[in-house]
Amino acid sequence: MTEIRAVVFDIGGVLLEWDPGLVYRPLIPDPDERAWFLAEVCTPDWNESLDAGRSFDEACAELATRFPDHADLVPHWRRQDEMIAGEVAGSGALVSRLRGKGRRLYLLTNMPADVFHARRGRYEVLRQFDGWVVSGEEGVLKPSAEIFAVLTARYALDPAESLFVDDAERNVAGAAAAGFQTHRFVDAPTLEADLVARGLLEPSD
Repeated sequence: MTEIRAVVFDIGGVLLEWDPGLVYRPLIPDPDERAWFLAEVCTPDWNESLDAGRSFDEACAELATRFPDHADLVPHWRRQDEMIAGEVAGSGALVSRLRGKGRRLYLLTNMPADVFHARRGRYEVLRQFDGWVVSGEEGVLKPSAEIFAVLTARYALDPAESLFVDDAERNVAGAAAAGFQTHRFVDAPTLEADLVARGLLEPSD
């Protein structure tokens, strides 16, 4: 196996727990109605348009026009800080251990630019990285080849010597297609075992 010189982390689902239900459960108590709203109104595709750099004002106004009966609920999507339940258990400790070993660490995330910088200011784990590529700043999303090319060019990374960690299968597949070594994140203990197996960390006590 090629030696790994850099580790690239996703944020949502790997380092931070993102849950829109934290905002919408009190607003839409009925679980079926809430599930419909998140699947048909504030859809994953619509949210990705925000991650790609579309303004919240434009995106929310468009949905309010299309779904006038839910126009009062759409703007609450702006409450992004309240959608974070906290850090994913154990992941921050792994980042600290990798940093203590002198590993090069980077972030690659689909996220609006202002949301990323607010979260980086709030969560210390995001300030342990040597650099980042944020879709909202670049106008391209994972798993596109373009965003991986931005990452490798900006930080002079050799994909074959870089490990990409993400919880979404399509992003892992995109990284593999770009030549990265990959880890599909399930939980911190599983990631720790892989990092140890790859020689990036020593086994914990």
